[in-house]
Amino acid sequence: MRTGFVGLGYIGKPMAQRLPAAGLETTVFDIAPAPVQELAGAGAKAAASPDEVAAASDVVGVCVQTDAQVRAVIAGDNGLLAGAEPGLVIAIHSTILPSSALAMNALAAKQGVLVMDACVSGNTRAADPMFKLYVGGEAEQVERIRPYLTAIAADRVIHAGPLGSGCKAKICLNLVTYLQWMAAFEGSALASATGLGIEMFERVGRSNGQLTDMMVAYLGTQKLPEPARKSEAYQAYVRTQMLNAEKDLACALDLAREAGVSLPGAALVSQLMARIYVVDDPKRR
Repeated sequence: MRTGFVGLGYIGKPMAQRLPAAGLETTVFDIAPAPVQELAGAGAKAAASPDEVAAASDVVGVCVQTDAQVRAVIAGDNGLLAGAEPGLVIAIHSTILPSSALAMNALAAKQGVLVMDACVSGNTRAADPMFKLYVGGEAEQVERIRPYLTAIAADRVIHAGPLGSGCKAKICLNLVTYLQWMAAFEGSALASATGLGIEMFERVGRSNGQLTDMMVAYLGTQKLPEPARKSEAYQAYVRTQMLNAEKDLACALDLAREAGVSLPGAALVSQLMARIYVVDDPKRR
């Protein structure tokens, strides 16, 4: 199987690295040259544009940030469809609206190209991110690209349902994550302000199971020394995370409006991500 990958950011790069490591022929592209060269040094082929990736691949993963960026990678000038042959499969790993995945598939189908959503989660700051993929598409389509999926996520591939189901699953999971962080943020803020302290708050929270693993991971960021949290490198990292969180919560609210569901908690937490991430941004308080 010939594989390709577009989008080699902090999530996409470690995903793409697993493809040549699994012995799969791999072609990659990113607008930044450094990660492309890094992948080339690990056995991948460097492409100058997404259409070159498509021309060299049977399945291409796309991991960029927004719905608009996904559309540009797939259908823009020099996009994947410009170089695609009939039979190509495009796996979207970005957290986007299900309607965007459906629209891209309808457009790609005119050229005999299949689009699937294969949304990803994993801790990229860990030595092993333990990627999980939530896949939308028909069962036979999932099996068709199984070698690609398992190269990235091993046995942690979940077929969530028809096209768009992977996006729905990831949006719902992200919503729960950010609500947990909000709870951990407020609990730790109160513990600190009253003299109990974050360490004791974590200890008692762990003792009765109230604090989930996700909450404990968040508390770890709160325990960093202030100089570390104020450093330029850390602020750049959390700012990126904050912007992704705001985008993900906007997806949740858009999907909720489409479904006729009220999500007041999501609406509130979406306005507080700068506080939760402790981002030094005077425009967000």
